[in-house]
Amino acid sequence: MSIPIETVTTDAFSMEYFRFGAGARPLVILPGLSVQSVMGAADAVAKAYRSLADTFTIYVFDRRRELPPVYPVRDMARDTAEAFRALRLENVCLFGASQGGMIALVLALEHPELVGRMVLGSSSAHVKEEQFRVIEGWIDLARRGDREGLYLSFGREIYPPAVFAQYREALLAAAATVTDGELARFIILAEGIRGFNVADRLSGIRCPVLAVGVFEDAVLDADATMEIAERLDPRPDFRLYMYTGFGHAAFDTAPDYRERLLRFFTSQP
Repeated sequence: MSIPIETVTTDAFSMEYFRFGAGARPLVILPGLSVQSVMGAADAVAKAYRSLADTFTIYVFDRRRELPPVYPVRDMARDTAEAFRALRLENVCLFGASQGGMIALVLALEHPELVGRMVLGSSSAHVKEEQFRVIEGWIDLARRGDREGLYLSFGREIYPPAVFAQYREALLAAAATVTDGELARFIILAEGIRGFNVADRLSGIRCPVLAVGVFEDAVLDADATMEIAERLDPRPDFRLYMYTGFGHAAFDTAPDYRERLLRFFTSQP
């Protein structure tokens, strides 16, 4: 059965999301930057997270539908918070992947009542210039309208070589469906990462945090996760786990990733 795509509407914007699962507790997933919306992969996401669906009702949010010309991560977080409130979501278990983790950090800092526990997957609290280079390359490909080059670069950077080889033809097929509007949207969302920095504010996070990184992260670099760890390590409610060999998108490729989320979100404070 296909997962329906729903829309939450506020006075300022609308935002698509989908939900699945039958658990009493809300779990929100904020996906990372992508060329095309994760809304088109709702069934695949529900299948991947089916082991959590008995414990949680799982919400997966897109970014707002009507993007302004400039849309930094902090504004993404502000709009996501408004979507949470419109749906009466609070004290959620929150998983943010890559750019979604940046949004999650701002939510935890500026809207702490919304976040009960938080997992950051392959994310960053401070995107330095050298950590933006891969994303800048993607922006350049999108501006030139090179759909195949963009999808192949995306896959090559986020996946280990064997996984990239396995998905190469699927990536090329997806590239053929990318519209001009999707390229323009991608550029705005990718540019929103530039200069992101909340590292000096991390001590203000109130909720338990698990940071999950990858030593071979070719997008943001393992140092991005380690910087979060250095800032939060003194806290007894902070946990760190680093993968080896699964690439930036370990949240898609590591077979035990969902089980790791489940253990953290259901553990005792």
